[in-house]
Amino acid sequence: MAMAAATGVRCLLPVPSLKSSKPRPSSVTSVKVKLPLGAPVAKFDLREPPYPLDALEPHMSKNTLEFHWGKHHRAYVNNLNAQIENSDLERNSLEEVVKISYNNGNPTPQFNNAGQIWNHDFFWESIKPGGGGAPTGEVAELINKDFGSYENFVKEFKAAGATQFGSGWAWLVLKDGKLAIEKTPNAVTPILWGSIPLLVVDVWEHAYYLDFQNRRPDYLTTFVDNLISWDAVNERLARAKSKVNLGKPNIPEL
Repeated sequence: MAMAAATGVRCLLPVPSLKSSKPRPSSVTSVKVKLPLGAPVAKFDLREPPYPLDALEPHMSKNTLEFHWGKHHRAYVNNLNAQIENSDLERNSLEEVVKISYNNGNPTPQFNNAGQIWNHDFFWESIKPGGGGAPTGEVAELINKDFGSYENFVKEFKAAGATQFGSGWAWLVLKDGKLAIEKTPNAVTPILWGSIPLLVVDVWEHAYYLDFQNRRPDYLTTFVDNLISWDAVNERLARAKSKVNLGKPNIPEL
């Protein structure tokens, strides 16, 4: 019970409103359009992980990658391409499709596949061979500032992953200029309410069952100790700083 109430951990379910300047059709599934000749059309591809499928062994097996990326992730891509063919959604980026199909908290059928593609692309780039352990760089400084210590961060991050009921994700995000931990169910992603994701762990069973069976806590420990790409997290943080202010600005005196 104490773990579920860890400071900074929020269980985020689909929220009732998502403001956008773009008008949305009343039924995304029924809108068919005839695109003008030469109009850009999106056909989403299955992006390969940035390492060979056996490169994460023994911490994540090639067998898991072949099923998780090669079958589950591939199915999301194929399904979404079939769903958006000849619809107005063909003109949008993946992130735009995620936000439009979320449909103000009333997801359309396209959302599950679009959200899963976005989350999985982000997940594969959150890990690397020889990863894990304590971070370095600016993210290490922010973790110490916003969580008190790396050990506190690990405790809260693993608690979020362990207590996400059913399928979902645990995230390290930048929110309101501070690091925070969020968890989301199914295909939901924090970009829907303005958080900037920096790190994610997939806690759907297909992410770990072949290697860990039902031992999700062991999978989370392995993820933290041996798989996290802190290089990717620091790169994401650097990009995020162009959009948000971290702490109080240092204004020199005249």
